[in-house]
Amino acid sequence: MADNDILQKLDGLSARFDEISTLITDPSVIADQGRYVKLSKEYKDLERIMAARKEYSQLLQSMEEGKQLLLTEDDPELREMAREEVATCEERKPKLEEEIKLLLIPQDPEDGKNAILEIRGGTGGDEAALFAGDLFRMYTKYAERKGWKLDISSASEGSVGGFKEVICYVSGQDVYGTLKYESGVHRVQRVPVTETQGRVHTSAATVAVLPEADQFEVQINEGEIRWDTFRSSGAGGQNVNKVESGVRLRYNWKNPVTGQVEEILIECTETRDQPKNKERALARLRTFIYDKEHQKYVDDIANRRKTLVSTGDRSAKIRTYNYPQGRITDHRIGYTIYNLPAFMDGDIQDCIDHLIVAENAERMKEAEL
Repeated sequence: MADNDILQKLDGLSARFDEISTLITDPSVIADQGRYVKLSKEYKDLERIMAARKEYSQLLQSMEEGKQLLLTEDDPELREMAREEVATCEERKPKLEEEIKLLLIPQDPEDGKNAILEIRGGTGGDEAALFAGDLFRMYTKYAERKGWKLDISSASEGSVGGFKEVICYVSGQDVYGTLKYESGVHRVQRVPVTETQGRVHTSAATVAVLPEADQFEVQINEGEIRWDTFRSSGAGGQNVNKVESGVRLRYNWKNPVTGQVEEILIECTETRDQPKNKERALARLRTFIYDKEHQKYVDDIANRRKTLVSTGDRSAKIRTYNYPQGRITDHRIGYTIYNLPAFMDGDIQDCIDHLIVAENAERMKEAEL
């Protein structure tokens, strides 16, 4: 892309940045929380682009001044300084242009949100539940590395360990934008602990990563929610089986796609505080409805872009974990490594980085950058 093309794109965003700078100080905008949050996010994104625009303009100016000095200056010392300045700018220029191209790709407004992480054992019975437990541990370790907080909302344990289903709330910086690449079917190939003949079996678990819905994004009539309370069960704690801290939420919701009324059932036993459990059950209800209503938007993007990286199709087989060979393969980008123990211990950033690069390359091509 030519220098003028880049500057033209950056200059085109300058007026919008000035407009938003004024809007976010307007009392009527501040009073509208939904609009204010969206504008604040756009302001933050544009602020980074404007900083890059300033650096790029200064770099081009320094290059031009340095080249002029080389043509007109006789002093050897000044000519050498100009030569060094031009060389430094020429080295920095392509790197800065790549950074700007990435900044110019329209960002998914969901990326900065917290996420609901759902892991379910699929085909394979007890072995699938054990693998779902291994995946849960992997994401727990990864969250620790990222400095995120992971809280279990609900869990159903397998008969020999692991989880039939575990649902977590993950909070921190850019959680959804990072974990969204994990949605899909994860396949494991290994000898199950229950296998007496030493044969390798194939099992699977599904992972769904949903962006947390903000309160103003989903309309819920809280008066129509039916609440039940029940006694939590679990190891330890004096209030177990004595205090009804667990909550069960039932809500009738009309599916905008099918027109059918569906009953949503959510249980939350995450804390020993009933009001907190109610609050978190409500958050999950908002996320569930938001995800259903938002899925058409995700599908439209996926169909238009035909991206191989994050299509939104949660039934797609995305990754295989082969224990006999110590190998992990991500089928979307042909990524293969042989450090399975470290990967299962939460060292998954390199794979996610490759997925991000692959998707950004597709998006750059789409945006003709």
